[in-house]
Amino acid sequence: MPRARNTVASRRRRKRVLNMAKGYWGGRSKIYTVAKHAVEKGLQYAYRDRRKRKQQFRRLWIVRINAAARLNGTTYSRLMGALRKAQVELDRKVLADLALNEPLAFTRVVQTANL
Repeated sequence: MPRARNTVASRRRRKRVLNMAKGYWGGRSKIYTVAKHAVEKGLQYAYRDRRKRKQQFRRLWIVRINAAARLNGTTYSRLMGALRKAQVELDRKVLADLALNEPLAFTRVVQTANL
């Protein structure tokens, strides 16, 4: 009696990998084994970079806050210390948004910090 292979499941598994590899260059999108490696590596990068994105946004916010703080005659470091001392609980995301879109409001926040 011939050995039974679960063709349905293996075809579905291969199809899922090849669908994930759509748009990859050359054999990476057509040859199952190559596509599987490319997809696995891509998923590793995606996992890593979802965490990296948070670091990148924080760095961007700090750059924006520092630039706006310097326009108001202080530095990022001094401003954050003064805000903490004045118990102003605005996070970096909000401060960066104020610095970019509402410069007058940001100036008021700097003045509130009592520098």
